Amino acid sequence: MYPRRSATAALIAAACLAAPAAAADSNEANDWPGFRGADGSGIARSGPGPAADLDLDRNLLWKAKVEGRGHSSPVVADGRVFLTTAIVGDVIPGAGPPEHTFAGQPFTHPQSVDGNRHHTMKVIALDADHGDLLWSHTAYAGRVYDDRHSESSYASPTPVTDGERVYAYFGSEGVYAYTVDGEPGWERDIGDIKTVGLGVGTSPVLHDGLLIILADEDSGDDSFIVALDAATGEEVWKRDRPVQASWATPVLAEHDGQQQLLTSGNELVIAYDPADGSELWRAKGLENNAIHIPMLVDDLAVFTSGYPAKISFAIRLDSRGDLTGSDDARVWTYRKGTGYVPSNLLYDGLLYLTNDGGVITCLDARTGEVVYEGGRLPIRGRYSASMVGGGGRILMVNTDGDAALFLAGREHEVLGSFSVGEPVWATPAIAGDRLYVRGREHLFAFGPASGEGATATGSGSDAL
Repeated sequence: MYPRRSATAALIAAACLAAPAAAADSNEANDWPGFRGADGSGIARSGPGPAADLDLDRNLLWKAKVEGRGHSSPVVADGRVFLTTAIVGDVIPGAGPPEHTFAGQPFTHPQSVDGNRHHTMKVIALDADHGDLLWSHTAYAGRVYDDRHSESSYASPTPVTDGERVYAYFGSEGVYAYTVDGEPGWERDIGDIKTVGLGVGTSPVLHDGLLIILADEDSGDDSFIVALDAATGEEVWKRDRPVQASWATPVLAEHDGQQQLLTSGNELVIAYDPADGSELWRAKGLENNAIHIPMLVDDLAVFTSGYPAKISFAIRLDSRGDLTGSDDARVWTYRKGTGYVPSNLLYDGLLYLTNDGGVITCLDARTGEVVYEGGRLPIRGRYSASMVGGGGRILMVNTDGDAALFLAGREHEVLGSFSVGEPVWATPAIAGDRLYVRGREHLFAFGPASGEGATATGSGSDAL
């Protein structure tokens, strides 16, 4: 089932762009080292979280202009903010995307663009305190393998860091490692990945010295998941997957001493042993586009999707083997409330679902029972960025750059709203008492006010 015509795969990346996983190797409690934080949950586990009364004039510490476009989220470690960005160049005569098929027939998504152009993809590091550019590297420059969605970016997967290196994934255009000080490490081509002409969205995951990348493509004939040695880039293991194109980042879980890598998918949801890629269990999938990151509560894995149908369900982590024929594999199922692009949030046992317009539904994540429905925000619009939270508060930002905070709990209570003044597609990052929001042109850093108008503008992309 291919994405609807009005959808964007890079939104996917940003939003999903998939729960507890991404960079559990980080040693810094206040860091935000991968997509949706240290464990992929979207929850800041230490620090005060975003303030309830954030204000652009009072709380903006700095903003830095970033060249190009990226829907990847900022990641934060040891006083540095890492970003990826992509810059569109001129048409390359004779260049173009591969042929895609749907139901056995040639298929071209009506909003697929730019597979015939030169592209430059960069990894950059900024000073987290002041926004000054620390270093910038061109990871890839040249022809691209496939198209992207017209609202998307070739820099949609969020990078990840282990505190020693930062790793950036650009789909068919490769995987790149740099030291956190900006020294080039290694690069690797993991193959050509067809993405229905919409671009990649899943972000890499770090686990025990392995960099794990999910690469589901087109009809699923060539989909795979691969683990690279994080120190060298050499392939450690690789497994084929019978799952069509997806954009959901995997998640790490542990149950009874067994690590599990949870992957979402249309046909199947599958749990792997991240050490060797062996399959622990599989169950019937979303039967939907797989975009949202999985989530965890106690001994349950929770999967959600919002298009073409709306569905959320939970499966026990002690499952084993092939459960696709079992009617009892799902502990609970709920069929309302989810959106197409933004991933949902599981916080202190409550599951917060959002539709594409930002209306909140809250469920008891252990039972699927409705806690409340119809939670409204003081801002309207379309949502791409996923929810993040901390300090008992949850933040949402729409594609107009308008943001709102509401209370985490069994009653819906709006705490405040503000705007960054430019479109936002990427999921924000929370590091200690700092909030980092990536807009269309700038990276914004918010923090405790030190006086009215105490803001600064970093050099950002001046040296890019």
